[in-house]
Amino acid sequence: MTTLFDSISLGGKTLKNRVIMAPLTRGRAGAEGVPNELVAEYYRQRAGAGLIIAEATAVSAEGRGWMNSPGLYTDEQQLGWKKVADAVHAAEGTIFVQLWHMGATVHPDFIGGEQPVSASAVALAGQLTTPLGRDRTFVAPRALSVSEISERVRDFARAARRAIEAGLDGVEIHGANGFLIDQFTRDSTNQRDDLYGGSIDNRLRFMTDVVEAVSREIGADKVGIRLSPTNSVWGISDSEYSHTFTRAAEKLSEFGLAYLHVLEPRPESGHAMASEHYLTPAMRECYSGVFLVNGGYDQASGEYAVNQGAGDAVVYGQAFIANPDLPERFKRGAVLAEADSSTFYSDGAEGYVDYLPIAS
Repeated sequence: MTTLFDSISLGGKTLKNRVIMAPLTRGRAGAEGVPNELVAEYYRQRAGAGLIIAEATAVSAEGRGWMNSPGLYTDEQQLGWKKVADAVHAAEGTIFVQLWHMGATVHPDFIGGEQPVSASAVALAGQLTTPLGRDRTFVAPRALSVSEISERVRDFARAARRAIEAGLDGVEIHGANGFLIDQFTRDSTNQRDDLYGGSIDNRLRFMTDVVEAVSREIGADKVGIRLSPTNSVWGISDSEYSHTFTRAAEKLSEFGLAYLHVLEPRPESGHAMASEHYLTPAMRECYSGVFLVNGGYDQASGEYAVNQGAGDAVVYGQAFIANPDLPERFKRGAVLAEADSSTFYSDGAEGYVDYLPIAS
């Protein structure tokens, strides 16, 4: 019987358990996107996870549209991530970093008033805080040309190379949650009629181009990817979502990746993102590698998932915020602490590195 506390081989690594820390945007990297000692301490505290997937990290200045989020496109940012990698490894942990480009959700305030980019000139529904104020509404992006798409693919590969040079163990490509790769994947935001639009395989081409380029740059065994098939954040949708995302799983199987990470709450979880059109089992059938499930799991449902083969490991998000030693708490049957949501995106140590582990 497989449990959350069994080891698992992932790429070239043997993980000590199957309790995975999700990428959680926390906004502590400052205006220049450089991880600091505080960020390093935060991840060091959580090194008991089988794998830490560090927070979404921009592959270029153009793709960074979240206040105080980190990047991996400058030497200073790379040195900051080296501090993080060194701290996690000193605590005998394993850490990947998630790479993203926010596409149409980048407000012009972040990029000197320039227009954001996407698959097509389709504005998403939403607002984010920017350097110029709160609740700044998204604007219509401009569609990338084919040659410009190739440059964005290279941005992902360059950021991946920096991650490995910084000492991180691998990268997760962010193909979920309505950001640039997802904007190419879904037909509500991809209205192109060239080789990057129209058919499902064409809409998946940007994703597979990125996966191929990053795998070639650092090795497929150091690359994971995250998808969120039924997430309708920012009003994004797909009229063929079942065919689109099962096909995505099929195509990703061809690369020999470290893992596929699917964010989709189960219908019975009570999670706000849960959909009656639950696609994770079908994607699991289509993917031949290590499969990570994520979405409202507690210890019991996580144990059931790995025991029944629904996933090879379980990704936990908010539980890791207030419980830096989450696997140990699970092992002891300890009560979990509750996170203070008012500090999720604030500055400083409060609600970040001041949650205490259980007494030894």
